[in-house]
Amino acid sequence: MPRGGAALAAGRPARIIPGMAMPVVVIVGRPNVGKSSLLNSLARQRISIVDPRAGITRDRVSAVIEHDERYLELVDTGGIGIIDDDQLEGHVEGQIRYAMTRADLIVFVADVSNGLMPLDVAVAEQLRRLAKPVIPVVNKVDDPVHEPQAAEFMKLGFGEPLCVSALHGRGRDALLNRIVRELGAFADTAPAAPVMKLAIVGKRNAGKSTLVNQLAGEERMIVSEIPGTTRDAVDVQFERDGRQFIAIDTAGVRKRSQMSDVEFYSYSRALRSIRRADVVMVLIDATVAVAEVDLKLIRAVLDEHRPVVLAINKWDLARDRATTAEYADYLTRVIPALPYAPLTFITAVTGKNVDAALNVAFSLHQQAQTRVGTGQLNQALELILQDRGPSAKRGTKPVKVYYATQVAVCPPTIVMFCNDPALVGENYRRYMERRLRELLPFKEIPIRLLFRARAGRSG
Repeated sequence: MPRGGAALAAGRPARIIPGMAMPVVVIVGRPNVGKSSLLNSLARQRISIVDPRAGITRDRVSAVIEHDERYLELVDTGGIGIIDDDQLEGHVEGQIRYAMTRADLIVFVADVSNGLMPLDVAVAEQLRRLAKPVIPVVNKVDDPVHEPQAAEFMKLGFGEPLCVSALHGRGRDALLNRIVRELGAFADTAPAAPVMKLAIVGKRNAGKSTLVNQLAGEERMIVSEIPGTTRDAVDVQFERDGRQFIAIDTAGVRKRSQMSDVEFYSYSRALRSIRRADVVMVLIDATVAVAEVDLKLIRAVLDEHRPVVLAINKWDLARDRATTAEYADYLTRVIPALPYAPLTFITAVTGKNVDAALNVAFSLHQQAQTRVGTGQLNQALELILQDRGPSAKRGTKPVKVYYATQVAVCPPTIVMFCNDPALVGENYRRYMERRLRELLPFKEIPIRLLFRARAGRSG
């Protein structure tokens, strides 16, 4: 039996029921009642940023969860009635309204510690106009002694509320049971597994959310000229040619010394998104110079051995300054660590070349899943050793590489068996990686190259 409320694991086989859509459950409420904490508790993952300050959540943050073999999309929203520091209230409210209109069920969250507030009443009035099923929930009931206080919320007109503590997991299973009972057989649908997860990273105002909206075909993310609009790492599912993809929008990054606490949380989630992505698209703003922040993100991608596309955005504003060939030469100089990564020139705001960039990313994912035979690999190794064998440090025994084998994909991982791995220098390792890319079907992706001593064989 699947663990109650567990988020659906990537790559897990899904039981598809044709003709049925996965139900959408939306969490709403006034600011700072614990909506994000509740989503994290139900999904048993840290998905939404949780902070005691009101207004941290702006975009719709969602997760597919499973409970007793029932599947649903759970959506966190910003606080209704929020006063946003960056005057984005209209954008946030628009995201909330859109989420509620597509909801099959709404979880209305209030806070027992504050009692019934006028804004709770205003939220309830909005929900009644929608005429959709509502489960009332009172959060922060950390101890049974506080349960009698929840009776006050019956005045909202949605019946007796469920008492939960999102922070401690109290009432979680009862709420999940109630959700799947309200949804009925509708919740039997499992999602199709995505063919690729694409993380989109870059510095602030590079156009990441605009690009995600183009891929999704809707205003899925808030887009603003105000830096730092996106805070969470948001998974957005979309379809191309009958295949399901996930684009992961991430918060824009700036120098760590300039980050606020919330920005640091956002940056940590961006790094986690890189780790769980199949391919990373680094969005470069063509209107400004490549900066230290861009290089820092690229280093994080390289450390994780993720295939990477360099997407040059806002090219419509920069193409009069340089040709694509000239800009490619510029990137080769300023980003020497990625000579193999393909470049795409896009204009996210109009959608120009966006689908082409997605196709490039998918081709990299296919390369990363390639496995070559031992014969082909060792033929390549023989050619490399003929051209340039590994040099030994003065006073040490010579390096001998005997044979190679591929032990994994995503990333392609190749083990070279030799007499003494400690004798192999970093320069030769990089040379061998480059030559393997040239000779094998890994021309645009990173390779993980490992050297191991062959058992029973000495120099």
